[in-house]
Amino acid sequence: MGRLGAPELGFLFHGFGWTLLLSGVALAGGAIAGLPVALARASERPALVRITAGYIWVFQGTPLLMQLFVAYYGLGLIGVKLPAWAAVAVGFTLNASAFLGDIWRGAIQAVPRGQGEAARALGLHYTARMRKVILPQAFRIAQPATVGYVVQLIKGTSLAAILSFIELTRAGQIVANQIFRPLLVYAVVGALYFAICWPLSLASARLEARLAVARH
Repeated sequence: MGRLGAPELGFLFHGFGWTLLLSGVALAGGAIAGLPVALARASERPALVRITAGYIWVFQGTPLLMQLFVAYYGLGLIGVKLPAWAAVAVGFTLNASAFLGDIWRGAIQAVPRGQGEAARALGLHYTARMRKVILPQAFRIAQPATVGYVVQLIKGTSLAAILSFIELTRAGQIVANQIFRPLLVYAVVGALYFAICWPLSLASARLEARLAVARH
């Protein structure tokens, strides 16, 4: 058996960096696409509600791994060949947009209707009502659930290893096969995931407790 030295640790941290980058891209893209999904889902237009409900159902009702396979192999069948990095980024972004859109839709609908009616009575148009009245309250309500989803997203990036994308889990597989010490290697991999996910989980719990106190 080999030893877990500086080169191996460096390779694991390289994979860890790609995990953080992939998570950041998926979160940013999912947030940008998820907000229109949430607004459409919470709108009073039946056509928009049905379309976005179907969109959310597809991504929440199918395995994330299958979505990654479709992004990588399925797009190739129609002539769109993406490298592994781009394919997993697209797959995670679409998945994140559906989940965040649904979370934020629930938060928007949780804002008391009187808030929107009062803003309308003051003469604020739809964009102003959403930007100045509804969305600030909705995002506050959605903070704990959003942070909780981000934790799941970070851990879910390990599925990118199936497409040979070298993120943290895939880097751990490679190092474990090289030095034949899987228990040690995966302990380090787990510690790295824990180092980023645990603070986020703690922040989510504190936000939820703070909101509960504020409501009382």
